[in-house]
Amino acid sequence: MQKKYLIACFIAGGLLKIGFVSAQGKAPYSVMGKSVKVIVSEQKAGYKFKETETLKFADKPQPAETEVAVFIDPSKTFQTMIGIGGALTDAAAETYAKLPKDKQKEFLTAYYNKAKGIGYSFGRTNIQSCDFSSDSYSYVKDGDKELKTFDISHDKTYRIPFIKAAAAAAGGKLTMFVSPWSPPAFMKDNNDVLHGGKLKKEFDQSWANFYVKFIKAYEKEGVPIWGLSVQNEPMAKQTWESCMYTAEEERDFVKNFLGPTLQKRGLADKKLIVWDHNRDLLYQRASTILEDPAAAKYIWGIGFHWYETWTGAGQNFEATRRTHEAFPGKNLVFTEGCIEKFDFNKINDWSLGERYGLSMINDFNAGTVAWTDWNVLLDENGGPNHVGNFCFAPVHADLRNGSLIYTSSYYYIGHFSKYIHPGAKRISAVASRDKLLTTAYQNPDGSIAVVVMNKTDEKIDYSLWIKGKAAGTTALPHSIATLIVK
Repeated sequence: MQKKYLIACFIAGGLLKIGFVSAQGKAPYSVMGKSVKVIVSEQKAGYKFKETETLKFADKPQPAETEVAVFIDPSKTFQTMIGIGGALTDAAAETYAKLPKDKQKEFLTAYYNKAKGIGYSFGRTNIQSCDFSSDSYSYVKDGDKELKTFDISHDKTYRIPFIKAAAAAAGGKLTMFVSPWSPPAFMKDNNDVLHGGKLKKEFDQSWANFYVKFIKAYEKEGVPIWGLSVQNEPMAKQTWESCMYTAEEERDFVKNFLGPTLQKRGLADKKLIVWDHNRDLLYQRASTILEDPAAAKYIWGIGFHWYETWTGAGQNFEATRRTHEAFPGKNLVFTEGCIEKFDFNKINDWSLGERYGLSMINDFNAGTVAWTDWNVLLDENGGPNHVGNFCFAPVHADLRNGSLIYTSSYYYIGHFSKYIHPGAKRISAVASRDKLLTTAYQNPDGSIAVVVMNKTDEKIDYSLWIKGKAAGTTALPHSIATLIVK
């Protein structure tokens, strides 16, 4: 009897063990045979993606509470990275076209080359004109409800060739989504593409058809479109192209017109993004729209910007976290951000990049699957822009002498986009002190990229700790580092 009992226990134990291994799908992560390459960008010494050292792991079963550590756990995985990139606007395309040929090549390499640049893989562009266009324009003639005059010839001069050049530099593929700033003036209750206004109800279907026309026209020109947002900043009445929707109005437009139209016209695979505005109203917007199943079934994700700071408040990362908790089945996408109020005298300020680092780390840790900067390129005036709304970009062209200026934002973004690749899985990462900000991903090739940002004036010694092993290094003041474990 005892012998039979022991055999049964042995078999059961074996089955449990087999089940455990099968459920995990792979052996526990080990740093055995691995080292850590440290790449740093830093203010004082002027480091730009500088490889400063290679670290080795040593036994460290229990860090002391007096020590600073960044704890990494590759067994805890979260969202998959779709991509990081920026907007290819009219302004960016027109500025690019004015550069000398060698600087055009330098620009494309710097942003889109995976080895020599920062490997942008994601992008956004505007449907019709936006503030970062040289003027306001439409693809249809006034009063053309049936869209018989629809024509994207305007975009064939600068923007479409620019997007295609960027995609080629990225290796032939650039994941692109598109956003409208305003319907044509005749479709709106203020008869103006500027200054807010609302879409007239009698043009709901016509406007839904407009998105389809645009996507198919761009794809015919060789620019594949991955997704679209319903409306850029639908709660902002701006001096530039803008259009207002309440949450209920956006929900009903998606439910009754845009969603069904995309499906009927063969574009059901396009990723539909709602909100596309600031974090402050993110939860209210998401809950109002997504709690309606008839609307939610068409929606892939929720887009957000960082301009809630116009109120004098900070970036509202709590809203992003709570939204992800409440609606984990929908994807969070950072769809736009830039440093406003351009001033050429501040173009070398290190704080420009630190704002990006702060946002990107917090947004990724909150569940964001893709991150999109605003204009990839602007001129020495922070434009062109037809309403004087001049802003910073990570790279500026000084067209007075044909040169390119790389701001600190370019390097901060690059510490993510260059080393965290599409398809990477976010893994658990937490610092033992709030003076260090961190996030981490495991790439499809198995390598781990850990981003560590120090926004203080202090030099901070710390250990990268993984499952009882640690490698010691130092976070320099006002620095961002990517630590590659492989």
